Amino acid sequence: MANRITPAPTRYPGGAGASVAPRRRRFSLLTSRDKVLLVLMVGLPLTLDLLLIWGPTLASIFLSFTNWNGVGAITAGNWVGLKNYTTMFTGYLFFWPALKHNVLWLAFFTLVSTPIGMFFAVLLDREMRGTRFYQGVFFMPVVLSLVVVGFIWELQYAPNDGFINNFFGLVQNHRIVDWLGDPNINLWAIVVAASWRHVGYIMVLYLAGLKSVDLALREAAKVDGASEAQTFFRIVLPVMAPINVIIVVITAIESLRAFDIAYIVNRGKNGLELLSTLITNNSISEANLVGFGSAIAVVLLVISLVPIVLYLSRVMRTVQ
Repeated sequence: MANRITPAPTRYPGGAGASVAPRRRRFSLLTSRDKVLLVLMVGLPLTLDLLLIWGPTLASIFLSFTNWNGVGAITAGNWVGLKNYTTMFTGYLFFWPALKHNVLWLAFFTLVSTPIGMFFAVLLDREMRGTRFYQGVFFMPVVLSLVVVGFIWELQYAPNDGFINNFFGLVQNHRIVDWLGDPNINLWAIVVAASWRHVGYIMVLYLAGLKSVDLALREAAKVDGASEAQTFFRIVLPVMAPINVIIVVITAIESLRAFDIAYIVNRGKNGLELLSTLITNNSISEANLVGFGSAIAVVLLVISLVPIVLYLSRVMRTVQ
């Protein structure tokens, strides 16, 4: 039988004749290039989010408990506790009207603008002649900012030279309506102007949802004798439940953060008070009551979190 050959142990200078097992090399799943990309794609956006979103948010919450006016350092003497909140809810004349205006804005978007956008989407989903052209026409206002929309509709609502008063013959009959100056109607005039943009946005979302509905469902409903209205409301609309949730959240957020168009018209005054304009008017433009304006911002943040939390909870349940 051949003699078994045993390999000699590896000898190292540190130990006389000591036998030491070789170390395993550690392999990293991420290369240096991957780490750089991870920092750029995740670390940088996260840093910007913390600095530009969460930083100001936490600062606003802190400032809401002070009477700081934006000048100088914040001292212990600026601390007022819940005084800003009690003043806002009980002694500030414009808070409740502004909240009411936001609710009316939300109601108009929900009950008028969203159904109109849905109606346009259903029409364009039929692939009628010139569908692409109509999609571009209806979506064009979405591309414009609310500031530009405000300027456009300000020209339309002009008392003497505006299109609306002249179209209805109000100028010729000396029955001029000051659409933006009358506090009893200017809110509705602005909501109509904002809806011009919102309808196109809703139309595109619903149109995308309609394109994703399986044609077999519609054909089966047609075979069963269902009308187009029954097919839409009983089959197509329930299938688009995720799109409906997204539209509800978007509509709520758009209504709560409405600012640009109301501020462009008359700086959010004389019947156009909104929570967002109150924040600006108290914190920056006039009173320099940064602490009080921050308290209004915190209330708006809490209200805005309601649809966001509902949406996220629904998404999490769907994922599970």
